[in-house]
Amino acid sequence: MPAWQSLYYEQPLELVAGQGCYVVDAAGTRYLDFFGGILTTMIGHAIPEVVDAIRAQAGRLAHASTLYLAEPLVALAERIATLSNIPDARVFFTTSGTEANDAALLMATSYRRSNQVLALRNSYHGRSFSTMAITGNRSWSASSLSGLSVSFVHGGYRLRSPFRELGDDAYTAACVQDLHDVIDMTTSGDVACMIAEPIQGVGGFATPPDGFFGAMKKVLDEHDILFIADEVQTGWGRTGDHFWGYEAHGMVPDVLTFAKGVANGLPLGGVVARADIMNAVGANSISTFGGNPVAVAAANANLDYLLAHDLQGNARRVGARMRARLEATVARHPWIAEVRGRGLMIAIETVRPGGIEPDAPAATAVLEAARRHGVLIGKGGLYGNVLRIAPPLSITEVEADHGIDAIDAAIAEVAAMG
Repeated sequence: MPAWQSLYYEQPLELVAGQGCYVVDAAGTRYLDFFGGILTTMIGHAIPEVVDAIRAQAGRLAHASTLYLAEPLVALAERIATLSNIPDARVFFTTSGTEANDAALLMATSYRRSNQVLALRNSYHGRSFSTMAITGNRSWSASSLSGLSVSFVHGGYRLRSPFRELGDDAYTAACVQDLHDVIDMTTSGDVACMIAEPIQGVGGFATPPDGFFGAMKKVLDEHDILFIADEVQTGWGRTGDHFWGYEAHGMVPDVLTFAKGVANGLPLGGVVARADIMNAVGANSISTFGGNPVAVAAANANLDYLLAHDLQGNARRVGARMRARLEATVARHPWIAEVRGRGLMIAIETVRPGGIEPDAPAATAVLEAARRHGVLIGKGGLYGNVLRIAPPLSITEVEADHGIDAIDAAIAEVAAMG
């Protein structure tokens, strides 16, 4: 394995089984899974309805490629197009969020005949050559040597913004003015698109005020700049209040990308765009594994389960309960700057007491301690000092309370260590 393919934990963890919101390691230890393969095991592990759909499809046909007609693929595309709210939508399936964002960039730059792209500071959009160029997070951007001309604007990472003391409306207005300035000062005017995560995932669940991107889109529309919503982590109801993260902002994007949770752990992603944008790609293209029959069967079963059990509503209710408890915990510890997020996307940022200087070792210590207390959480943020909590959307209140008890104990343990 390459040196840059890192593992969590001082003693690496091998997971061998899972059921619902729990996973089991090779030693037989059971953990509450509060990270779900980076928000990918969306409705839980080994959900019978999804497992049965995968098994049945694998027994019929495991692969065909997009060169052949597949009714389940068309049905899934129709469902996603309708759910997207994008008018006259078309859907192209990929295998990952990186590939979906890469395809979205191809469509937008082809449509606008421009290589200029706007992205947000502290963003993450993937590990490919093009998506690294639009990633505004130094920890995850190994190269900027792409064919894109990228300018970065202020986004929702308020804690480290020069505008952090402003109220919601004033903060949004300041960032919108920054967008105006960046377009005027750092581009030649004919920008292809702006890409943004409604809530920044790898960046530590940085969450802008409601209406933030609606205000930005008004500026983009003045310049005919397309808006791409990267919903790889925010999609499918995880934010609780909305099915898509963009819906908190009073607008509809021109292009939407998705991946991670759509097939509940199987590799599937894609792009939704207006037909005129999607069809702007002027060459033949296929996806060998995008829309794989087994992954599509999993996705259709997954969406059935998600909608039938109102897991979006569950994310709203249980997420609010978890966040309220964590806010009480944070109030007792000056080395935790804030709790933020929405629904079942909750983050805790660790700092040196008395300011906002990042404290990555403290975050790592809490990550390790939470494991000892039986809960697996994630880590991220610009400086590696943000803990990310994102359990499956099916989590119960009892499981949530048990997990927060464990995280609270882990934080107390780290605090006692000084």
